[in-house]
Amino acid sequence: MILIVSALFPPEPVVSANLSFDIANALVEKDEVVVISPKPSRPLGMTFDDNNVPYKFKHILLNSYTHPKSHLIGRFIESYSLGIHTKKYIDVHHQDIEVIYANTWPLFAQKYLVEVASKYKIPLVLHVQDIYPESISEKTPFFGSLINKLLLPMDKNILKHSSAIITISYKMRDYLINSRHLEEDKISVVRNWQDDDIFINFKNKNKNQLNKDKKFTFMYLGSISPSAGVDLLVHAFSKADLEDAQLIIAGGGSDKEKCMKIAKTYKDKDIQFYEVSGVEVPAMQARADVLMLPLKKGVAKTALPSKLTAYMLSGKPVIASIDVDSEPADIIRDNGCGFAIEPENEKELINCMEEIFRKNRDELLKMGEQSFNYAKENLSRKYNLSKIIKIIKNAKREAN
Repeated sequence: MILIVSALFPPEPVVSANLSFDIANALVEKDEVVVISPKPSRPLGMTFDDNNVPYKFKHILLNSYTHPKSHLIGRFIESYSLGIHTKKYIDVHHQDIEVIYANTWPLFAQKYLVEVASKYKIPLVLHVQDIYPESISEKTPFFGSLINKLLLPMDKNILKHSSAIITISYKMRDYLINSRHLEEDKISVVRNWQDDDIFINFKNKNKNQLNKDKKFTFMYLGSISPSAGVDLLVHAFSKADLEDAQLIIAGGGSDKEKCMKIAKTYKDKDIQFYEVSGVEVPAMQARADVLMLPLKKGVAKTALPSKLTAYMLSGKPVIASIDVDSEPADIIRDNGCGFAIEPENEKELINCMEEIFRKNRDELLKMGEQSFNYAKENLSRKYNLSKIIKIIKNAKREAN
């Protein structure tokens, strides 16, 4: 049996949930698959019914603590609780488990998972979506060195005792190899993917169409979290003072209310907020002339934001306010997909918005088409899912 440990799982409409679902669906064609995950809780504020979906694989909901709100202590407790419940499940079923694939919370959920997998000599394929503890310590400069001192040895031990490691970018891979002293052949890069088909099918039915709204539309679609810095978009758009332009912000998250309050201070600006489900994303993004990707300093340095894939699959130009030496910035610049500018730089963002506002339709179409072509060739589900399946099966085969 292949065990999938996933911190997120459908009906949660987030990328990691869909990754685990796609992996389970692919593996169950030839193997017995069991998925364990917490009760759905993301994004914050979304409600979920109790209807059980009939999957081909077995799905077990763990009664672990969940904390969708962005709060450090709450998230630590959530990770610890998931780790304990995962360990209990494996203690009972370890004789049936041939290999484990895990996309679970850092660091405590990973710690207990690694310990129990090592105890029973079960190969573990660990999917790393972000680098911890650095992601925490960089946000808390005063306590950063203490956090690294306490938690960095834990992460090193987790990665050391994983059979195989998957990261989402080459810069993340290189950083982990150097900082955790990992063997190069132990760690692979697999891009996070979206449901390509819904974007491709929508685009094929709506070829060469830009925004149908009368106003030029800047759009952000994704989680409205502190690390996203969506408040910067609200300020920059309002101060750019572009005639016949609108800003659409679609999604939910802990900073949404804050951004709505800021928008209200610019009473004469057209700023709209929407909730959007996964299946509605292609149609919503089709309304945009340009899609916006703001991130706080340091967030994009070693990661590839999942929303960039969705943006590019919609065939739209992208303005990214992110670390200019990051991998997503390189992708946008090198492939003519839009603009990559310094993060948290309001003046530069205003200038960039003004510049793209003045471009003609053909220029926007060309940038959008280049975005789509890159995503289809490099960020598709078909291409990246097959890589993960191969890694999991290789770990299983080597163990046997």
